[in-house]
Order: sequence, then structure tokens, then C-alpha cells
Amino acid sequence: MAVMKMTGAASRGSADWNQIDWSKVRHSVRRLQVRIAKAVRERRWGKAKALQRLLTHSFSGKAMAVKRVTENRGKRTPGVDRIIWDTPGKCIGGLSSLRRRGYSPLPLRRVHILKPNGKLRPLGIPAMQDRAMQALHLLALEPVAETTADLNSYGFRPYRATRDAAEQCFTALGNRHTAGWVLDADISGCFDEISKDWIITKIPMDKVVLRKWLDSGYMQDGAWYATKAGTPQGSPISPTIANMALDGMEAMLQAHYGPKDRNYRTKVHLIRYADDFVITGASKEVLEEAKALVEAFLSERGLSLSAEKTRIVRIEEGFDFLGWTMRKYDGKLLIKPAKKNVAAFMRKVRAIIKDAIGTKQEYLIAKLNPVIRGWAGYHCNQVAKATFGKVDHLIWKRLWRWACRRHPNKPRRWVKDRYFAREGARDWVFRADKKDEDGKWTTVRLQKAADVPIRRHRKIRADANPFDPAWDSYFAQRQSQTMPRADQPDQRLNSSLPPELVVLVAEGLTEA
Repeated sequence: MAVMKMTGAASRGSADWNQIDWSKVRHSVRRLQVRIAKAVRERRWGKAKALQRLLTHSFSGKAMAVKRVTENRGKRTPGVDRIIWDTPGKCIGGLSSLRRRGYSPLPLRRVHILKPNGKLRPLGIPAMQDRAMQALHLLALEPVAETTADLNSYGFRPYRATRDAAEQCFTALGNRHTAGWVLDADISGCFDEISKDWIITKIPMDKVVLRKWLDSGYMQDGAWYATKAGTPQGSPISPTIANMALDGMEAMLQAHYGPKDRNYRTKVHLIRYADDFVITGASKEVLEEAKALVEAFLSERGLSLSAEKTRIVRIEEGFDFLGWTMRKYDGKLLIKPAKKNVAAFMRKVRAIIKDAIGTKQEYLIAKLNPVIRGWAGYHCNQVAKATFGKVDHLIWKRLWRWACRRHPNKPRRWVKDRYFAREGARDWVFRADKKDEDGKWTTVRLQKAADVPIRRHRKIRADANPFDPAWDSYFAQRQSQTMPRADQPDQRLNSSLPPELVVLVAEGLTEA
């Protein structure tokens, strides 16, 4: 009996996982998600709840959930039970274990990562079964979240990225008659401080399963600790829950100041990416009032603004948002890579070069190229050409020092000829020759950030909903226009992640 024909429980046998007809599975899940989104738009919450239950109990939903957690970059990162699903047999066993009756999640495995400000960010890693269970319920929750989300919210949402938020900032601030003041805000400990009672009451999903996740606690240094509030970072469903907790902020501001096309006096607009957001305003007094409204909105959810990161500034002074500095020069808004972002990138590059003192040149190039290409690809939609040139020069200085340290008794001309070459009009090209898999010699070169072209990004439509069939042709067109080019990395994997979490995905510490 082939699994591809089944709609109920999976059959046993390790070979069956490879026989699943994934096109039919995706179609089945997509059809239910579209129906859930339609029920939400029609405010038929009872029907939406019934369809969510149908999806979370379906074979296709369970198969998609297991496929997600066994194929992303965190697939080899176990939870407290140290179990991973790395064989077809284990995948089928995991699929069969996704049952609501008798389900009891394990505590999270707590780890800490270093934030840019030197503080530690707690990260909870669920067990594979809990990860798959959350991915399953996320399939049913995401259509609701997308249909009810704020129009100008861009974090943790499909088909949206930081570059969309940057383009919206340019729209709200770039013209001569746009707002002149900005509230640059950040929520203090957003994931860890959201009220449990608010989550249980307001998040439209299975309350029994949700409460079990929130009460599962975490393990650290061999001891169990209870979680009093929040939804843990690192869980597949946590970003969506946190996003839904902040949805409604834009509608609240519009109810007070009027819709976008009528608040020309106050010029209040919200641009949010996860828990980082900016609010534009015509004056400092307007933004002081907006800040008080936002604080009241957040207090209902157990949240508060970070006094350290929240400030009101003139647009001529500039502010940092999502790794960019946005500032007006003589009435013209320029969005450039932030100095802190460039400094963090160079620290990473220097660490790679420093650790490669005994490494062959081609291996060093192989380590540096993805880092340079990824960083330049993140900034390639903004005013970054001058920054790219500066970064290339700093990298060259580090590589020259690296080469000279390897051969302290050789003349500098010999070192230059050994590691750097001339190619056409370009000199000092860091390159090396190596054998490929077929035994043929090939040349590898260091990626230059300045070689990544600057291309303007077209922002996604604010009301576009991937679970509404009316938008299918729009998203198909955008996908064809934004396919990764040979000179630009594929950014779609990280399109829903803030810059500080991209590194977690790359290291396999959290879900993509």
C-alpha cells in the first residue's frame, strides 16, 4: 500500500516516506489553508476552527510538518531528549506520533547566544516531536495570521522581507512633504514577556495544545525551570504568535489619527518588523502622544518599550533600522548600511581570516565568499556602493597582513605574486588554483562586495495575502522577478527573519 494514496494514518516501513506524493500533499494542505483564510475574511470563526482541526488531524498536514523540521537547517539540532529524525523510518514514526490525545511536550533545551549589545539572548530548542507538532499547528494558524495581520508588518511573514520594510520607510519619509520626525522603538524582551493569559485568550488555535507548550518549561544545567510568561524563541510557531500579539497596533493608530490618506497633518505611519518598529510623525509632540498610545497597547499584552533603544529623532539626524541608517541629506533620504552592521560584518571577516593562519588559500576563499556574498546581497537594494568599496579595501588589508604573516622572510613582491594576481585592468585579485571533482584545475577568486550590483527593490503590496487565490498571479509574477541571480544570493530563506536571527538559522539553532 503506497503512502501517496493515503489520507489517514501513515503505514509502517522506512521506504514509505520516500513514496509520498508531495505535490498532492502540498495541494491538500494549500486547499485547507485557503478555506481557513476565506472563513476568517468572512468572520466565520466557527468554520475556521473546524477547518483548523481538520488540517491538524490530516495526513497531509502531518507529513508537511515532519518534512519541514527534517529538512531545514536545524534538523540536526536535538532537544533535551537528544533525538533527531534522520532516516525515512524515523520520519514515518514521527509522523505517526503527531496525535493530540495523550500529547505531552518535553521541556525546551535552553541555550544562550550573544547579542550585538553584549547581552545574552535565551533560545529554547524543542524536541523533534514538539517541533513537528508546532509546525503542524502553524500550518493551521498562519492563514489566520496573514488575513488579520497589520498591513505594514514585514517580519516573520511569507514573501515579506526587511527590504520591504526599508522601501516602506522610503515611501513614508522620502518626499519633501513627508514626516520630519521618527519614533524609533523597540520592545523590551518581546518573546519572553508576552502575557500567557493574553496568548491563551486571543490566539485562535487549539487552546489545550497551546497551554501545554507554554507550560512545558525549559531545562538548563540539568534543572527544570517553569516559564511564567512569553513564547520561547527557537520554536517554529513562536514568531507567528509574537507577531499576532503585536497586530492591531497599526489599526489602533489609524483609529486615533485617521487612515493613511487623511492624516496629512499628523503624518503618523507605522512600519514594523517583528518587535522593531518605527512611527513617523509631523512633530515631536505628535510622536510623544503616539508613544503613549503604543505603551497602553503593549501593556495589555504584558509588554513595554525598551528605554535603551526607544527614541524620538529628526529625520535629518537619522536613525538605524534593520541594519541600515536612514537619514535625510539636504532633503534627500538615503538608506545606507549602518556603521554597527558594517563593524559586525568586519569582525566576522577578521575572525575567519585570523583562524585561517594555517589554512590553504582556496579554503580561506571558500569560507569568505558566502559571508561576503550574503552580506552584500542583504544591502544591494540600498545606497551601498561606497560602503562596498570601503569594505573591500578593509578585507584586502586583512588578507595582505595574513599573507605576509605566513611568509615573514619572503620579499613583499614574492608574497604579492604568490597570493594576488592581475586580471585585465584589475590588480590584486585574491585567487588560487585547485583541482575540482573531475581532477581538472580551476581558479577560485575572492568575492568582492563591489561586484554585487545595486538594484532597487519593488515593495510587496501591503494587502497581498498568499492564502487568497485572488493574489496567486501577483505572487507568481513576483517570484519570477525575484529569482536569485548568479551575482546575488538567494535571500528567500531568510526573508522572514530579522538580521540578528539570520545567524541562528545558519548555525542550525532555530527554524528557518
